[in-house]
Amino acid sequence: MKCTKCSGLMVVDHLLDMKESYLPMWMQALRCLACGNIVDPAIHYHRETRRAQRAKRLTSRLAKRSATPAQAA
Repeated sequence: MKCTKCSGLMVVDHLLDMKESYLPMWMQALRCLACGNIVDPAIHYHRETRRAQRAKRLTSRLAKRSATPAQAA
């Protein structure tokens, strides 16, 4: 898999989350060997939902713009 930021090689990495719970929690994520970008399932989910929201807003703006009659100069 390629990194979305630098197109570097992504590898599976095991991370320790000590802040979110009272017990240490291990999680599996992808980490870029070149830039250090980390993507886990939660990060991926939030990025995809934000991308879908932006696309929805853009299509609604374009639909509104094409629905209104053109102003004559």
